[in-house]
Amino acid sequence: MTDDDLQPLRFLIAQAERQRDEALAELMKAESARRAAAAKAEDLVAYRRDYEQRWSAQFCREGQIELVRCYQGFMERLSQAVDQQAFAAAEAVMLVERAGALVRGHEQRAAGLKKLMERRQREGRADAERGEQRQSDDRAARAAWTQAHGNGFNAAA
Repeated sequence: MTDDDLQPLRFLIAQAERQRDEALAELMKAESARRAAAAKAEDLVAYRRDYEQRWSAQFCREGQIELVRCYQGFMERLSQAVDQQAFAAAEAVMLVERAGALVRGHEQRAAGLKKLMERRQREGRADAERGEQRQSDDRAARAAWTQAHGNGFNAAA
């Protein structure tokens, strides 16, 4: 097996490694987005908790109905924002998992192609060694035959 015979495999390996590297970059971006979404969700939950505590104390002192309605409306919108961010964070986790699976798939493909190339190289070396052994055996057989029969031809001449 010559280097030219392995060129298509080398090309496929390079392509698989490029795809793996691109998928790895996407995984890193997805992981960063996941962390940001999770942090934002945590910040919103903490803000809502602080807001509730602050206004609960305010309502103990003065309980104006307009103020209560305003508080309830804001809390409803804040809770919606918390829920939406929690959904975004969960979606980001799923994107990270998908990106990770894609990276693993590309890694497996690249590793499989490398193993195939290594096997073909081993087979090529084994074929070359068998060919060399056959040539060596043929030379030895000719030398032995020449030695055994060669003297008879020389005497007749």
